[in-house]
Amino acid sequence: MYKTLLVTFTTSALSIRAVASAPAVAKEPLNAATLSAIKSKFGRLMELANNHDFKALHGMFWQSPSTLLVAKGAIQSEGNWAGFWGNEAVDKKLHDIGSSGPVVLEPDYSKLKVVGLTRDVAESYVPMNITVSYAGQDGTAKPFLMIINWLRVGKDWKVASEIILPVPPAPAAKD
Repeated sequence: MYKTLLVTFTTSALSIRAVASAPAVAKEPLNAATLSAIKSKFGRLMELANNHDFKALHGMFWQSPSTLLVAKGAIQSEGNWAGFWGNEAVDKKLHDIGSSGPVVLEPDYSKLKVVGLTRDVAESYVPMNITVSYAGQDGTAKPFLMIINWLRVGKDWKVASEIILPVPPAPAAKD
């Protein structure tokens, strides 16, 4: 009995110590008002993209050679989908896509999620349909995912990276 009691006591003590020393759950680095403001910025970004307002879109992006846009390539050397780095390349790609014909971005706002990664970095994620006839796309709405990293610049939030990924069709069911 003494042995059983000792083992039970030791096990309990070790369990309590492990729980006490476990790291606390991280606190959200951004408050609800900031997350809401970033959601509003996302809505503005979609509005500008659908209106093909390239000058205003330029202002939404972080002004840095490290700014990134991942999008459909138009020429073989770019690859099918590629990263375009820096504001000049991002501006050119957005202009090329927007000037190719109708472009309509339809985010599913009910699934828009914005999280703070740090006090100065946030990430948004949203599934959307995009209608575009750029680089061989046929102009019908297709599903995409848009992932944006937002960077606090002064008192504003800017797009540091925008990653647009096509959602592949579901595999055919086997008979």
